[in-house]
Amino acid sequence: MNCQPTSRRRAFTLIEIMVAMMIFSMVIAAIYATWALITRATQVGQDAAAQAQRQRVVLRTIGDALMGIESFQASQNLYWFRLANGDEPSLSFAARLPDTFPRSGKFAGTTPGMNFNSRRVTFSLVTGNNGEKDLILQQKPILMDMDLDEQQYPLVLARNVKVFTIEWWGTNELNNADWNTKWDDTQTNTIPSMLRVNLVLGGNTAAGSTAPEFAAARIFTVPSSMMPATVQNGGVPGKGNPSP
Repeated sequence: MNCQPTSRRRAFTLIEIMVAMMIFSMVIAAIYATWALITRATQVGQDAAAQAQRQRVVLRTIGDALMGIESFQASQNLYWFRLANGDEPSLSFAARLPDTFPRSGKFAGTTPGMNFNSRRVTFSLVTGNNGEKDLILQQKPILMDMDLDEQQYPLVLARNVKVFTIEWWGTNELNNADWNTKWDDTQTNTIPSMLRVNLVLGGNTAAGSTAPEFAAARIFTVPSSMMPATVQNGGVPGKGNPSP
């Protein structure tokens, strides 16, 4: 009687199983690394886009205000112009603002029969809740004091601002036309012909931003000049004071 050989099923060895698990782990790790890279790149792109948008909003708001700047020589206690740099930079002036200007709805119709389009706007850098520097905008009607709400809850244009400087075009100590950063109280009755705003934004720390610093600079040509007292009172420049 002949014995037929029995068939054997070949099983995986322990080494083969370990090699397969190692290859599978490498594939999973590669997929995860790719996914993490794509996610991070997307987040950085979104943060950079948000920074660019914040920069546009800030510069657009400053530009819209400067387009309506106004000053009257006979009312310098109300229409003075001032800028400051250093640890607490700020820019303050009176302007006739359009209805599309931020928070215009807050002042429209406050008092029947009164037009509050002429307001004092102040852009300044203050310390935010997280210790970073925030660029804020405060407004008040020309003939009124700033209300408590505007003082305590100003409009935050940008958070985590690294640099905010304002330069004006004029003659310096050497009587040369150049960009200047110093402004003193003797110049509050003048309006510079051009301003240059330098802005460096950091990431939005409140939102956990990962974007790098974003720098921008823009030159604004100021279209207005101070109205002389004789014109304001109804006279003609160079012709003496108007008759009573």
